[in-house]
Amino acid sequence: MPATIPAPETWIRSIGELKLPPETDRHLQQLMDLNNDGLLQPSQKQELAALAAWSEEISLLRAEALQLLGHRPA
Repeated sequence: MPATIPAPETWIRSIGELKLPPETDRHLQQLMDLNNDGLLQPSQKQELAALAAWSEEISLLRAEALQLLGHRPA
């Protein structure tokens, strides 16, 4: 079982508000659109995979922080 450590509520709230920077989020959306349209270049596949993994990790962190605060993720 993982150890439990105290953390300030403000810190947990800040984790719950994490998101990709707007420019990075727009770029990820562009890459996903290109992929959906079958126009993604081979050189862009690794970048799409990395950004998608980063976005997913942030979403999981946010969900866990919100759960600790007693909120449901949006």
